[in-house]
Amino acid sequence: MTGMLVAPYQDFAREHLGFEFTDIQLLITALTHRSYVNEHKKSVSEHNERLEFLGDAVLELVVTDYLFRNFTEQEGILTSWRAALVRTESIGAAGTKLGYKPLVRMSRGEKLGGDRARQQILANAFEAVIGAIYLERGYDDAATFIHEHITSKLEGILDVGSWRDAKSHLQEVSQRLDGKTPQYRVMDEVGPDHDKVFTLGVYVNDTLLGTGSGPSKQIAQQQAAQAALETYAKRAKTD
Repeated sequence: MTGMLVAPYQDFAREHLGFEFTDIQLLITALTHRSYVNEHKKSVSEHNERLEFLGDAVLELVVTDYLFRNFTEQEGILTSWRAALVRTESIGAAGTKLGYKPLVRMSRGEKLGGDRARQQILANAFEAVIGAIYLERGYDDAATFIHEHITSKLEGILDVGSWRDAKSHLQEVSQRLDGKTPQYRVMDEVGPDHDKVFTLGVYVNDTLLGTGSGPSKQIAQQQAAQAALETYAKRAKTD
């Protein structure tokens, strides 16, 4: 790549990661989706899946080590907390906040794809960036990056209980506080059958407590339940 094409990646590393890459190609590859290579076979030969494989392992080790050293809960609870921290939604959101989305190289088709698919690409890129940092700077810098963007979110996850199955947790909370069972209602559905997005609302005692959207009703229900749990948490803080 020419200096002009490389510059945005080095600028990103300097501003958001706090250092310059000696081998900037590591970061460029971390932000290159397989579909981009398929469209540019003559000029690009490597995508981010190997770095993602490495970064996924580093991420799981760092999160596991952090939970083991800082909490005394049993293995089952720690496993659930870890799953909440490293799930696609969590790391995809971390990637979006980090701001590398404009630098992710993907095919024109993927750019026009559904939100869920793009979120998965961003999440995979986040893991690949971890892999790139690990190779460039070593374990400690990779762990610092993970603590800043992932494990630091644990308190919020515990506050709203999002490490638990949201629907089951909401039912427990609503029955305890309101004596009612949540009801889920479809509010909207848009898009073609192969890429449909459902929006559902969850009601307790006919009061809308949260909405959620997703490529299936089940996912939308989970999102709505999580939003309702956050509503209950806000109520508790103001009571």
